[in-house]
Amino acid sequence: MSPIPFSVLDLAPIPDGATAGDALRNSAALARQAERLGYHRYWLAEHHNMPGIASAATAVVIAHVAAVTSTIRVGSGGVMLPNHAPLIIAEQFGTLESLHPGRIDLGLGRAPGTDQRTARALRRELAGSENRFAEDVLELQSYFRPAPPDQAVRAVPGAGLNVPIWLLGSSTYSAELAAALGLPFAFAAHFAPDLLGAALQIYRARFTPSAQLAKPHAMVCITICAAQTDAEAAHLFSSQQQAFVNLRRGRPGKLPLPAPIDEICSPLEKAQIDHALMYAMVGGPSTVAHRLESFVTTFRPDEVMVAAMIHDPNAREQSYNLVANIQHQLNLKLAA
Repeated sequence: MSPIPFSVLDLAPIPDGATAGDALRNSAALARQAERLGYHRYWLAEHHNMPGIASAATAVVIAHVAAVTSTIRVGSGGVMLPNHAPLIIAEQFGTLESLHPGRIDLGLGRAPGTDQRTARALRRELAGSENRFAEDVLELQSYFRPAPPDQAVRAVPGAGLNVPIWLLGSSTYSAELAAALGLPFAFAAHFAPDLLGAALQIYRARFTPSAQLAKPHAMVCITICAAQTDAEAAHLFSSQQQAFVNLRRGRPGKLPLPAPIDEICSPLEKAQIDHALMYAMVGGPSTVAHRLESFVTTFRPDEVMVAAMIHDPNAREQSYNLVANIQHQLNLKLAA
């Protein structure tokens, strides 16, 4: 297998006891570290009405991260297209590309990234919005093409700029659409593992080359929580487990301090989060390396995106440092 690039997915988590400003500064620091370590992309995700996530204004946070880095690609993982008019997204990402040429990615999601009441407050019609996803993607693509003289509505900035569009998904729908449109595809295995294999198979089998992409390119996002020992990693990972439980209980909050998860949730809740996080790789370097090699051999992703919801920003940076070392060794083994 060819060497596999690794990238970062950041939800700009707000740890318990911290503020959104702290979270955004932590993201900037992590992005600078990711660039030094050789990560390929740094993506931020759109969520709304979530007390523990600071990346709601995703394009603004992308600008913040891109301004403090110089080489790493920065983008959305993703912008939730049903929440926005395609023209607005084209203008925002055209502006980002104009400010940071050759470094901006536009990943698009099909869900609203929030609850239904908040989705209404975003002032987009909900009825049929997900059914318009393909139409909205095509409209968005049109705004990035060079505008003919008679085009009445243009994205300025945007028209004529090369902003790579990705489709993101946790089911087979976006895999099918990405294949039909010849776009790169990213699967959210970090929280929705069930259809990973099916989605990759459909995407690769049905891919049609396009002006943007000659052959399929599939990225898979997984959670990795690495530390010096398995026990330390499990302790750190309990923050994300608690966040999942709180979300399922309808009480989302800031990212909790680590705590024994079995004392916080019921056996049923524990089984549910274990299933949702089945591909999470938690442990010391050797444990993570073993699981990662098995995962890559099984699913053969063209790229891996790593998510890590860790309460202590220093521990989060250390986790990404360990993952970068594991990636280097893995790619040496794959090339041998």
